[in-house]
Amino acid sequence: MKEDQCEVADIWEILGKRWSLHILKNLSTNGTVRFNELKRLIPEISSTVLSQRLLELEREGLVSKKIYPEIPIRVEYSLTNRTKELESILHQLNNWINKWKMLEKKRIMAK
Repeated sequence: MKEDQCEVADIWEILGKRWSLHILKNLSTNGTVRFNELKRLIPEISSTVLSQRLLELEREGLVSKKIYPEIPIRVEYSLTNRTKELESILHQLNNWINKWKMLEKKRIMAK
């Protein structure tokens, strides 16, 4: 049981970092994405933090990075098959967030 708790804690260590779920959700929604495109999809994130999170997610086997030997070099990111299993959870989480944002807006407008 203790070993299972460590695995859960490890994944939450990665997914719990700021921007990780946002990156995964954008890759889920948009499929294969280049770095600058992902940066445009999440304008609030710095390029440095985006690079760090992508590297962490790649090391954990959650994101796949494909480098094309072109000039200029082209790098694309996508979800791994392992992470695609999380897609339904990411979509449910997004629906839950949107529901509560809408309810909050209605509450504020009603005042």
